[in-house]
Amino acid sequence: MRQYITRRLLLMIPILIGVSIIVFFLIAAIPGDAIDAQYAQSHLTPERIAEMKAMLGLDKPVWERYLIWAGNALRGNLGYSTQYNMPIAMVIHSFIWNSFLLAIVAFILELAIAIPVGVFSATKVHSTFDVIFTVVAFAGISLPSFFLALLLQKVFSVDLGCLPLDGMSTVGITMTPIQQLGDLCLHMILPVICLTMMQVGGTMRYVRTSMLEVIHQDYIRTAQSKGLSERVIIYKHALRNAAIPIVTFVGGALPGLFSGALITETIFGWPGIGKIFLASISQRDYMFMMGYIMLLALLVMFGNLLSDILYSVVDPRIRLK
Repeated sequence: MRQYITRRLLLMIPILIGVSIIVFFLIAAIPGDAIDAQYAQSHLTPERIAEMKAMLGLDKPVWERYLIWAGNALRGNLGYSTQYNMPIAMVIHSFIWNSFLLAIVAFILELAIAIPVGVFSATKVHSTFDVIFTVVAFAGISLPSFFLALLLQKVFSVDLGCLPLDGMSTVGITMTPIQQLGDLCLHMILPVICLTMMQVGGTMRYVRTSMLEVIHQDYIRTAQSKGLSERVIIYKHALRNAAIPIVTFVGGALPGLFSGALITETIFGWPGIGKIFLASISQRDYMFMMGYIMLLALLVMFGNLLSDILYSVVDPRIRLK
């Protein structure tokens, strides 16, 4: 196992290099830059604009700019954000944990709802319960995130007035630490509900499908013929084997915990990394985009590695191969 993990980590190096080259050259091919976005409508002279571009190295060839970026990235310097006038690493650190807070709560709720509902739907296939939650699952998958977010705001914030409309905290009020925590939880309710509703349907269907494939296996019929209780058959035998494909989903969810929810965070005014990334596109903060995408690429590879490790935990036979 140790040799396998070491080999996978070493394999990440050329993959990251390839991803960085492709992403950097694609971003460089986009017309305009941060200086054009900020000062195109200003009264600055073309000479002054050219001087500012030279200060950022935008006058150099693309290949030279990539080599400079790659050399700095190896030393832990991802560049400078023109949108926030601070190092990109500091910008990511300032906002990524806000996104993680929303994502981890929604992810826990998603698993807590989807796994038991998916298992029960598989054991009661084509029942009223199964049909109802199948409809609910497809409704959650089909609804656009912006529509669901706006609907939640209208019902709970505008009509009922029981939950905050947007933001992460109430401004202009002095609160104790406990009151601040309660205020944060109130502001989290709507975006967490939105994220959970968007994701729980697909996860529930995934669990249901995995369980249906397992409960029709021969060893399940053998366990039933031995007189074992349904609870033991489902939760000790079937669910353990059905969990093997489910861990793929868990490992793949790692990038989503840190990538942020672009539309949801923007509509609810949540200061997360997704909202910042969306703003960086319009501001042409390409160095921030580069650092953000490379972070996601790294998380995707670690998520795949985590899935493979979880395979061996769920199914010990994989360790022998």
